[in-house]
Amino acid sequence: MNQLKKCTAIKSLLLLAALCAATVVQAAPAVGTVTHLSGPLLAKKTNGSVRVLGMKSVVEAGDTLSTQGRAYAQIKFSDDSVLILQPDTVLTIDKFSYEAGKPSADSIAFTLVQGGVRSNTGLIGKRSKDSVQMVTPAANIRMQAANVVVQYIKPKEEAVAAARQAYLLASTAALDASFMTTRSDAPGASAIRPLMLAQLTPPVLPTSARAPGLYVQVLDGLIHVTNPSGTSNFSAGQFGYTPNFRQPPVLLPVNPGILFTPPPAFNQSTGPSSGTGPAKSNTVDCEVR
Repeated sequence: MNQLKKCTAIKSLLLLAALCAATVVQAAPAVGTVTHLSGPLLAKKTNGSVRVLGMKSVVEAGDTLSTQGRAYAQIKFSDDSVLILQPDTVLTIDKFSYEAGKPSADSIAFTLVQGGVRSNTGLIGKRSKDSVQMVTPAANIRMQAANVVVQYIKPKEEAVAAARQAYLLASTAALDASFMTTRSDAPGASAIRPLMLAQLTPPVLPTSARAPGLYVQVLDGLIHVTNPSGTSNFSAGQFGYTPNFRQPPVLLPVNPGILFTPPPAFNQSTGPSSGTGPAKSNTVDCEVR
């Protein structure tokens, strides 16, 4: 009888150890931190859960980030690269691999679904050629030590549907966050208020005069823009465009109307010291399932 109890206890311990190991394997490592924020920012995980991010919240590989309404958000990654998302942007961190002493493992992959970002190169972009990639609905971009603005404008009917979906997502998260303010362990009401405003504000439908498609502006460095119809290289000071995968990317003679104007505090912190944020921190990291 004692032998049977001992075997059962051992099996239970082994099962518990296996479950713990599985949990550790499935946990995604933090790859970056929110250093500046001017409005609501959501992170959707692959399992469908949604987090409301605030200053100093971490982001993980696999997160789909979305800025709500007129919000800008700045993320600083572990290799000192910086990504700024403009309003109404959806971007997935597909992969982020960086080890200080292992350049062979360097790899960054983003997917820009809609909106625009400014990407400032970090250690990976400087030491590993073509290790930073951004996929868009119109072309794929590889960056060589580049600082670049990338904007994708959806066709009107897709943009309207995307705006409505973003509004519903923000509303769901806001309602859950509002409920959490009644809990003793929840963030303060002041931290939740920006998201509540997103819930009450109707979606901003696209009014851009520019044609739908992918636009790039290279501030520094070199990028390769590729789709099934062709490849073009763009260097510092140049602008590029392609409407979709069926047409090759082309060089534009002048700025086609690319505007990227985050709050002044963002522009002051896109260098190596960008991890220093404002003295006041409104940390929010609520999860919506």
